[in-house]
Amino acid sequence: MTATDFRRIALSLEGVEEFSHAGLPAFRIGGRKFASLASQAEGYGNLMFTLEQQAAFVEEAPEIFLPIPGGWGRMGHTHICLAAANEDVLTGALRTAWKLRIEKSANVRAKRGPLAARGGAANNRRGM
Repeated sequence: MTATDFRRIALSLEGVEEFSHAGLPAFRIGGRKFASLASQAEGYGNLMFTLEQQAAFVEEAPEIFLPIPGGWGRMGHTHICLAAANEDVLTGALRTAWKLRIEKSANVRAKRGPLAARGGAANNRRGM
């Protein structure tokens, strides 16, 4: 797989848009990032997983997946080696990160409740 394949598959997921993050292509749903491409010379994509998802992907295919070094990796951010992946693996990994981002966004909205949608409780106290 290549960066072009990564981009094509990411953009095929419903609601995904591409943007630039630190000068590199990144992909978001609902304004929140779930994946990006590392520099072209590196040949990696970056995926945002839970720690449990990261562990499962790395355990199943350590030649394809590895935690990003440092603090980002300890939060679930994971490299996918594009040259070692096939289309099914790359699609599954991107879909997993995409679905996680959708679920996290839905949970945040649910926690905020109906007042947040109308401008929050602070606006209601000011008589707005």
